[in-house]
Amino acid sequence: MTTRAADDHCGPFLLLEPMSKLSVTKPLQMPMIESILRPATLADLPAINAIYNHYVLTSTATYQTVPSTSEARLAWFTGRDTTRHPVTVLEKAGEVVAWGSLSPFAERGAFAGTVENSIYVHPDHHRKGLGRSLLLDQLERAHAAGHHTIIAAISSEQAASITLHLAHGFSEAGRLRECGRKFDQWLDLVYLQRLL
Repeated sequence: MTTRAADDHCGPFLLLEPMSKLSVTKPLQMPMIESILRPATLADLPAINAIYNHYVLTSTATYQTVPSTSEARLAWFTGRDTTRHPVTVLEKAGEVVAWGSLSPFAERGAFAGTVENSIYVHPDHHRKGLGRSLLLDQLERAHAAGHHTIIAAISSEQAASITLHLAHGFSEAGRLRECGRKFDQWLDLVYLQRLL
């Protein structure tokens, strides 16, 4: 048996042959399913609504407490200027697995250059970088549309979402204490902001 040389980095395994004599075999090829990020269409609304309503019923990711109807989702989609306030989806194998939107932050004219972002990922697809992909795309789209700043309003207990935004140039701009109530608890709302 050959002893392990100092420069043979093989981790905590017993090395039976010197690294120079080991043959390198072809790595196992796993099929990769590519994600497609694209503007949403009317055909995507049932999937968008299903993903959103999951969080309405199970999470503080949204402060909405009653599921959104198909009619409400259609009005939400058709009533927006998708150039300035786009809705995008991430699709894998023909299935919408995440979506995001940029919406007016407030209706008064002085807020025209400020948008609020939303990102929702299907619960079976967490921790795969989909939220990051949507956020990076939103930053590009907001800049291209001439917006000045993006606001994210996130429940304080949504640590992963807050961390994602902070990692991409957002900073905390304010916190509203116990301003929402869901699942029999008072919730703090954190405002994060990024100037473009």
